[in-house]
Amino acid sequence: MALPFLPGNSFSDLTQTKYHVSQTLGYQNGYVIPKRPTVGMGGKPLVYNQLTEADLDELARAKPTLTYGSGVKQAPVDFVPAHVAFDKKVLCFTAYFKQTVHESPSEYYRVRAVKIYYYLEDDSISVTEPPIENSGIPQGKLIKRQRLPKNDLGDCWHWKDFNLDVDVTFYGKVLHVCNCNQWTSEFMASEGIDLNPAVEIPSDPYTETRKPLEHAFNTPSNWDSLKKFLKLDRKVLQFYAVWDDRDSAFGEMRPFVIHYYLVDDTIEVREVHQANDGRDPFPVLVCRQKLPKNRRDIPANFPTCVLETSKDEVKEWLTPKDFGVGMTTNILGRNMLIYDCDEFTKEFYQRNFGVTDFNPVRVQAPKPQPPEKVLPSYNGFGSLEDSKQSCLSLIPQPPKKDYIKMLENDGKILRYSAVLDSPKPEDENRKFIISYRLCDDMITIYEPPQRNAGMLGGKFLERTRVAKPGSSTDNPVYYTPQDFAIGGTVEIFKHKFIITDADEYVWKYAEDNADSFPQGTLQSLQKRHSKAPPDDKQ
Repeated sequence: MALPFLPGNSFSDLTQTKYHVSQTLGYQNGYVIPKRPTVGMGGKPLVYNQLTEADLDELARAKPTLTYGSGVKQAPVDFVPAHVAFDKKVLCFTAYFKQTVHESPSEYYRVRAVKIYYYLEDDSISVTEPPIENSGIPQGKLIKRQRLPKNDLGDCWHWKDFNLDVDVTFYGKVLHVCNCNQWTSEFMASEGIDLNPAVEIPSDPYTETRKPLEHAFNTPSNWDSLKKFLKLDRKVLQFYAVWDDRDSAFGEMRPFVIHYYLVDDTIEVREVHQANDGRDPFPVLVCRQKLPKNRRDIPANFPTCVLETSKDEVKEWLTPKDFGVGMTTNILGRNMLIYDCDEFTKEFYQRNFGVTDFNPVRVQAPKPQPPEKVLPSYNGFGSLEDSKQSCLSLIPQPPKKDYIKMLENDGKILRYSAVLDSPKPEDENRKFIISYRLCDDMITIYEPPQRNAGMLGGKFLERTRVAKPGSSTDNPVYYTPQDFAIGGTVEIFKHKFIITDADEYVWKYAEDNADSFPQGTLQSLQKRHSKAPPDDKQ
């Protein structure tokens, strides 16, 4: 009987120095490999029974149910959902359908090849048409990924319904399945479905007619590089072209000059800058080099994601046959419309290709007429000139003055004496002096003070320009010296003044400028001048 586990009843082995448990897990090629332990704690060997071959044979022949009873039922296999079991497993079929072409004399139908992708994880189907360059047909994804109905009973297409050389109908469109990839073939075989022999997609008749004819032979040419250099050195074809980029955002029609160097078949594209075009003054758009006719026409197995296209992958280069007045040439993805060329280029094409039509193409649209500037009506604040000047520029500027007129007429003032034409009796004896400044056409009215008149004398009107009564506010007509005739009446701000006299300088000014004064004004001034006493003439 063992002693109780109490202090004084437990004994330790002084010779034991290891107390760790041996490791039973190991790693091999990145996987966990369990190992059967051979030693216990502290390195003590484990005692277990080793069966001989005879014992193992006896156990194999014996029925364990008689000895040990019925065994324990094995646990069921873990359930794996479809989205995990068939994740990224897609069946790919190649098919085609015929599209009828109406109202076309050159073709009756088109053969359009498509790819049918069947996703095993959710039985969804998508149909995609591989894009073909310059086909003129919207291509890409025809049917988005979804479960497609098979009939009106609610059944959907299943992978068991697919085979080769059969027709499938998706939303009324009949597709003929022609082929599939290797993985699809292996999957269908593993499920016990025997695929029919693959068939070829028929060619499109219209596409076949557009293929260039193959030459039976190539005649060797005696035009070597040395002769080409001697004959064509320093000879350049010059074309004037435009790039119409107005379909894109903020696009415009940009002019260019294309230089084709005949000595080595290189091309250079230079920009044509205009005043205020808003572009940096870079003269060259494409430096001098050989340009491919179609830079995307490269072998399908060429690793474009790793290497850049070199001259070895280009199948065809641009030649003088690809240029001409009225032609559109694709230069590195830009469609250049050639609208004119120089005289040397015209002679070259006429001599070598027999081209005689070099009528330039009109590419510049006529410039629209600028909209008419309509000034707002005068609001009465400030002078009319100041209001107009504030409408002519974003930053208001002071109205411009006629400095030549101000210098020529500086200090020249025409003075007139006048009385008020008023029915009021208190205005009967009031006298005024009207001063007209020739430098800026402004009028000042001064009333001389009179004793016991009952009116304060002094300045009656500040210096200002006076418009004639009845003139429009937006286009006023101002008083001029020609309107001041002796005996005449002028209305200044609803005050009527009768001109009674003028000084001698007014008569001299009118006599020197008789061509601009009306005859009635001259006669009134002359009559007053002849009646003036000798003291007034001096």
